[in-house]
Amino acid sequence: MANWFSIVIQDISKIPDAILHYETELDKASAEVKLHGNIEKQSASMPGVVEERFRQLQEVEGILKHLEIQHRRLRTKHYKKYLENYQRALTSRDAEKYAEGEDEVCDYEALVNEWALLRNKWLGVIKALDQKQWHITNIVKLRVAGMEDANL
Repeated sequence: MANWFSIVIQDISKIPDAILHYETELDKASAEVKLHGNIEKQSASMPGVVEERFRQLQEVEGILKHLEIQHRRLRTKHYKKYLENYQRALTSRDAEKYAEGEDEVCDYEALVNEWALLRNKWLGVIKALDQKQWHITNIVKLRVAGMEDANL
């Protein structure tokens, strides 16, 4: 299993491959949140599923944080360029606006936004797994109370 965090940190051009990987995993995870079949098997598999998907969410969040840091670094570089090397004196606000309008900065901001969307989808999976666990717990409680015919 590839550690996409390390791969992306070393080579930012691997982002499209990482996005493809995490979207494929997201499709698999979406199937895992459905509650069907044998409750005991579902209950027994939940800790492993949650651990795997939470680890993937942590990798996605780590990559997002790295991209945000790189975006800030890039924006600061352009800000300094405008503040220190422009023909006329600019206010800090003008230099900031010019820096934010640079193509390179805008492209990076779009990348950060795309990755944040991916992270939010993974957060949805984690919430769904929490709900699945809650439902399993309640079904088990019903069975303990004598309602053996509770099926999915």
